[in-house]
Amino acid sequence: MARWRRLLAGAAGAAGTVAAGAAARGAWRRWQRARLQTPDHEVVIADGAFELRRYPDLLVAQVVRRGSRRQALRAGFGLLADYMFAESREGGALPMTAPLLLDSPGEGWAGGDGEGVWRTRLPMPAELTRATLPPPGPDVEIVDLPARSVAVLRFSGGSGDVALTRKRGELRAWMMERGLRALAGVEYAYYSPPLTPPPLRHNEVMIEVR
Repeated sequence: MARWRRLLAGAAGAAGTVAAGAAARGAWRRWQRARLQTPDHEVVIADGAFELRRYPDLLVAQVVRRGSRRQALRAGFGLLADYMFAESREGGALPMTAPLLLDSPGEGWAGGDGEGVWRTRLPMPAELTRATLPPPGPDVEIVDLPARSVAVLRFSGGSGDVALTRKRGELRAWMMERGLRALAGVEYAYYSPPLTPPPLRHNEVMIEVR
């Protein structure tokens, strides 16, 4: 009997994983089809794929999760998409935005790819305020992101650990050439769902600078 209980528990867990995966894929597809609004910003320096940008104060929804980068990104996006699409709350869906931001607070320069605490954030529609946004669920928090200057490297293709490590190094080297000093750790910006063909993806590595 114990063996059968273990088998049934394993089957139930697998079914739950499949269902969660299907829900995540559905959310990514909806995000891909949406007309995405991106935050306004000023480009101070444009140098090929590198930019120095100035962003104004932003209002973002965020989710904090412990786990690997991929696990945290998947879980965070699922909760944020649930909030934006009004899946588990009253009221209508919100205009969808980009990019999906991911960082690991306190990890410093490298930004940590392994197990850790990860923060997934999504800018809120510019026309809405904290007072006019629908209340989020217990796992989603609405926070203020102060105005900041950010060094950015745009790239397409894959966004796995190897690619991100390489792009972080390229951005750090560009910052050193420009005399830019980091004020925070590395942040990843995803403008395209993982279902998008790699050559068509728009990813960015970002670092707040002085």
